[in-house]
Amino acid sequence: MARKQVSLYLRVAILGVAVSAVASSTGLASDTAKEISVAADQTSAAATAADIKTIRAHLHETINCLVGPNGDWFDAKQANPCKDLGNGAIPETTDPAKTQALHAAFVKAKAGLTAHCPADAQAIAAEVEALLKKAM
Repeated sequence: MARKQVSLYLRVAILGVAVSAVASSTGLASDTAKEISVAADQTSAAATAADIKTIRAHLHETINCLVGPNGDWFDAKQANPCKDLGNGAIPETTDPAKTQALHAAFVKAKAGLTAHCPADAQAIAAEVEALLKKAM
């Protein structure tokens, strides 16, 4: 009898681990949506920032959310507001249309980093935000 109880407890424990794993992977999918949302928030902040240094910082944070810590353009010297949300919106997204919009936002954000005039960088940030909202 004791052996059957141990076997039952073992099965329940294994089932619990399996359910936990499924719940974790489901949570990761919702984190991708949050990464996109946080990236959009960063571009919104960039679009309203007054100086070029702050605009560029927010655009870097946007890029960090999009590419994730393993991405080629990830800048560890900049803040990563998506740190605990996943591995980057672009590598985690499986929908081709969303991936295309995210990639376009990424390319545009990189272009914003090279702008010298705050008004130009703000305009680019607003365009990035619009692209990210399409991916939401």
